Amino acid sequence: MGDVRLGQWLNLLVCSALLLKATGVPVGITILQTAVAKGAVCLDGSPPAYHWDKGFGSGLNNWLVHIEGGGWCHNVTNCLGRKNTRLGSSKKMLKEIPFSGILSNRQSLNPGFYNWNRIKVRYCDGSSFTGDVAAVDPATGLYFRGARVFRTVMADLLAKGMGKAVNAVLSGCSAGGLTSILHCDNFRALFLPSGTKVKCVSDAGYFINVKDISGAQHVQEYFTDIVTTHGSAKNLPPSCTSKLRPDLCFFPQYVVPQIRTPIFYVNAAYDSWQIKNIVVPGVADPHGTWRNCKLDIKNCSPTQLKTMQNFRLQFLSAIGDVSNSAVKGMFIDSCYLHCQTELQETWSMPNSPLLNKTTIARAVGDWFYDRTSFQKIDCPYPCNPTCHAPIFDPNVRLE
Repeated sequence: MGDVRLGQWLNLLVCSALLLKATGVPVGITILQTAVAKGAVCLDGSPPAYHWDKGFGSGLNNWLVHIEGGGWCHNVTNCLGRKNTRLGSSKKMLKEIPFSGILSNRQSLNPGFYNWNRIKVRYCDGSSFTGDVAAVDPATGLYFRGARVFRTVMADLLAKGMGKAVNAVLSGCSAGGLTSILHCDNFRALFLPSGTKVKCVSDAGYFINVKDISGAQHVQEYFTDIVTTHGSAKNLPPSCTSKLRPDLCFFPQYVVPQIRTPIFYVNAAYDSWQIKNIVVPGVADPHGTWRNCKLDIKNCSPTQLKTMQNFRLQFLSAIGDVSNSAVKGMFIDSCYLHCQTELQETWSMPNSPLLNKTTIARAVGDWFYDRTSFQKIDCPYPCNPTCHAPIFDPNVRLE
């Protein structure tokens, strides 16, 4: 027993040492002051921002633009709550942030993209960069200008060298992963008619339209409010809005069949954020029956696990069309996680989640460079021993 515990402690120490060694170098912030004159601003009217770690060597003309996540705000009250935080104002953002995972500059930790120009676009509009309302209510001082921010930031990067890119990727996590879906074809259009190779990567951005445990359409109502509050309809993919209501076109499952640009989906089939906020939002669990289960899937009762298995089946049904396209890829593991590309531990480490003995970093890299296609769906929980406890869970909830 003592030997087993000693072995566990040694393994923990080794993993901790590797994570410390993998900590990224801080990257400074760029505040885009010129955007203000164009009305491309955060919720509070401050200029948008991004962090840029410049490419080097063979990656000098390759660009990876990664969109930060952080949920959404669906009404004036909710958006006012974000206005004076980093999710609503560049004034509240850290001046430096570490780059890791898909943003790392170390070949051993990010073999596919380590020497590219790697940009993290900060998220401060609350609409996955789809909003554009011209009027500003003087009583609230709220600006709903996410789509303008996206266009202005991209124009700035194009002028700074991205326009000459040989390879380009638009990626993102959570609400940023949704951005990489909704704006994927727009991003590709930036490089036409050049011969730039353009692809997209969505991490934990495939939010699905399902009822919560009470039978209510909670997330559909929430997304409807987002689209209405931010005036998003005109900035959602017209290939979807020409057929369906705009609020439905905020859900990937109704958009992805029409996406023309190659795109890779990284997602947990038991996405912890979706379980906590879409399947079991607080309003549907007033007595906190799901509290321990939502904290750790190992705490779930057989009945709760059945609900989560049903969610997995609904998720796989919603993402099913991906497997019909050779240019689209997917890494759908059975971990209870949310966002896996930015975290070194889940992107590319000795203890990272695996599918077909392959890390996410290798799967995405092989797909991008056309070395091999990758469309893998994990077996149901708890079959994958490479999954581990939740590491990252954005402190943002539906209301």
